[in-house]
Amino acid sequence: MNGSRRGYRVLIVDDEPKTLEFVKEVLTSKGFLCDSASDSRQALSKLRVRSYHLLITDVRLPDGSGIDIIRIAREKHPYMAAMVITGFASIEGIKEAMDLGAMDYIPKPFSMDELLLAVEGVVKKQRLRKHSSGKTLIVNSPEMRKVMDLVEKVSITDSTVLLSGESGTGKEMIARALHRMSRRSAGPFVSVNSGGIPEGLLESELFGHVKGAYTGAYSTTIGHFQAAEGGTLFMDEIGNMSHPMQVKLLRALQEREITPVGSTASIPISTRLVSATNSNIRMQVENGSFRRDLYYRLNVFEIRIPALRERPADIIPLVEHFLTGIRGPFGGEKLTDEAITSLLTYSWPGNVRELENVIERALILAGEGAIKLEHFPDWIAEFPGNDILQTEASGMVHLDVIVNSLERHYIRKALASSGGIRSKAARMLGLKRTTLLARMKKLGIVEGWKG
Repeated sequence: MNGSRRGYRVLIVDDEPKTLEFVKEVLTSKGFLCDSASDSRQALSKLRVRSYHLLITDVRLPDGSGIDIIRIAREKHPYMAAMVITGFASIEGIKEAMDLGAMDYIPKPFSMDELLLAVEGVVKKQRLRKHSSGKTLIVNSPEMRKVMDLVEKVSITDSTVLLSGESGTGKEMIARALHRMSRRSAGPFVSVNSGGIPEGLLESELFGHVKGAYTGAYSTTIGHFQAAEGGTLFMDEIGNMSHPMQVKLLRALQEREITPVGSTASIPISTRLVSATNSNIRMQVENGSFRRDLYYRLNVFEIRIPALRERPADIIPLVEHFLTGIRGPFGGEKLTDEAITSLLTYSWPGNVRELENVIERALILAGEGAIKLEHFPDWIAEFPGNDILQTEASGMVHLDVIVNSLERHYIRKALASSGGIRSKAARMLGLKRTTLLARMKKLGIVEGWKG
């Protein structure tokens, strides 16, 4: 497996010199290219100028948390794997790290074999994820078509856009689509989780700093606003920003200039800002936790991204997309009807992100066979499908929505199998051609099928 490690870069973060040197020595001896850092500032400084395949970090660091480093790093390098090492293995800390994308953890003390086993496991999982093209935007439902209509309209302007919606609905993907459609598409797209960066680091992350601005500022570094010059800066979790930073961000937007930390010289900026929030930012404005003037500056044009349970017509196309992306080394040619029904009746509190993870897990368990209900996590397999007539507010979808989604799925499948010839597809489905055409019209299947 050494050949697969050629050029594989690892950043190791730990404030214990012995642990740092041990991990670096073991991995280097196995062909990994390793850099190291002893605290958060050093780690973030290295991540700012270089990309890594794997981040290995202690949870407790002298100037912050390794979990914060994972949060920030995943925003800048979404395909980077992460792993935590800790002598204080709390369930809450490990769960938070996993929720942020860490693929494994290893408690101290650990042996060389334990370290290598954990790292090899992460590398294997990472190779699997590379087969997934989950960054592609799937637009099938009327709800998402409306969203993309708004994106197209605002893309030709330089207006500041606010994306609202639950976590996991794909706000960053919408922001990227907006950037690609805009006249700034030739410029950079820079993404930052403004709510996940420690307060003491956020100003430097956004506006940059000069050499000597604080302990550990060994060189002058540009911030996200300058990095996105001529392009788009996407700021997620804008509602979690502190009041002092809200003031500084407001000034930057009003004056169209920034001042790096430790400097007195202002720098003009030409960056389009797209922000996002999964919180009720209007309520935050009313209770005073978010500045009203900044809210109106950010919310020139708001686009709400509907939750996955509000657009069930997207569920099956998303599943098929994930299957196509991940299927390569695994097989898993189809889903049983029972499995499809369970996907359509589950409420998906984690939205598209949760759906992708569930499909990836199911493919691993199914191997080359069909994906069955038993391959889904218990909380999906045991979801109360008998209660499907409850209201949408309870987290369920109506029966007619489920039936329409299933019908749409099989009509599309028949059309694809028949090469788009509608008369042939109708025979495959046991329908008259006129009946098929009527159902296609009802379900909004408007592709240029023939025959």
